[in-house]
Amino acid sequence: MSGRRISTLIRITLGTALLVCLFLLPQVLRAQVLVDLSIKRTLYIAYEPLLATVRVSNLSGNTLLLADVEGKKWFGFQIETLDGRPIPPRDPNYEIQPIKLASGESITRTVNLTQLYPLSDFGSYRIRASVYAAELSRYFSSPPLTVEINEGRLLWEQTVGVPGTEGLRNSTRTISLLSERFADRTDLYLRIQDKEAGVVYCTHRLGDYITFGKPEIMLDSSNTIHVLQNNIPRQFIYSKVGLDGKILDRVTLNAPKDRPHLQLNPDGNVIVIGGIPFDPRATPTPAQIPKLSDRPVPLPMEQSAATPSPIGQKTPSPKPTPHRSGSMKAPSSSHPSPSPTPVKID
Repeated sequence: MSGRRISTLIRITLGTALLVCLFLLPQVLRAQVLVDLSIKRTLYIAYEPLLATVRVSNLSGNTLLLADVEGKKWFGFQIETLDGRPIPPRDPNYEIQPIKLASGESITRTVNLTQLYPLSDFGSYRIRASVYAAELSRYFSSPPLTVEINEGRLLWEQTVGVPGTEGLRNSTRTISLLSERFADRTDLYLRIQDKEAGVVYCTHRLGDYITFGKPEIMLDSSNTIHVLQNNIPRQFIYSKVGLDGKILDRVTLNAPKDRPHLQLNPDGNVIVIGGIPFDPRATPTPAQIPKLSDRPVPLPMEQSAATPSPIGQKTPSPKPTPHRSGSMKAPSSSHPSPSPTPVKID
């Protein structure tokens, strides 16, 4: 083999090795801190809590102190629209307590992105979780996840006043009942907002509901909200929510016969008529298997003349009864006939 060919082979080998190193180096660096992001759904309605769970694992082989350094936040998110427009946090100067993470250790955090980022505009968003390790002088990010924000379908809406705020500005609340259809179910939502002040107090997911069973909504004398929805056949959910967005009561009702309904009493209170309250999270009582000894004892049975005697027991021959001609002597009363013995069935 000529020297020129050997030189060419060496250059090719070195070039290939260099390309492999350049490809593997980012993977090795990325593996030092593993960031995993999980979001339960891909579709949300506006202002609904969007919970993101982040798991951070230290694979560097050394203890890491995760802390803010020189304006670089050690924990955060990168959110952008599908066309690349970044979504900054509501408060760019947020602070998070530092954490010391031992080698091989992992931590998990769940964050409501709706409270931290303005995600009320309808559309799709690409989300990454990022962690900055100052000792490694680099950011580590999770693979991106995409979620869609929409408005949902408006079922009912009413603007009411807030009791005790006569003469004050911004003393109204707009109550909206919304629905969102998913692949396997339809969810019911309740939103309470002050449109004049631009404040959304809540967007609660009340649970599944059957679309052919229209949900009931009623206000009592204090404008507290009562909602009754049919979530599955013969089962209902009752929710009581204040104008500040706080859930005051949640009850699941079993309706084996008649459909329950809301009723406004003369005193201004709203009650539920019908249905049997129960806890759907309670563990059902296991069925008891009957024991053999629990079987009822059979009634006594008379033995007939044709009944065979027990095995090994001879049947005594009847003794002849002495009698006189023309008359028959009755059996003596001192020797009654034997009673039939009850038979126990095993």
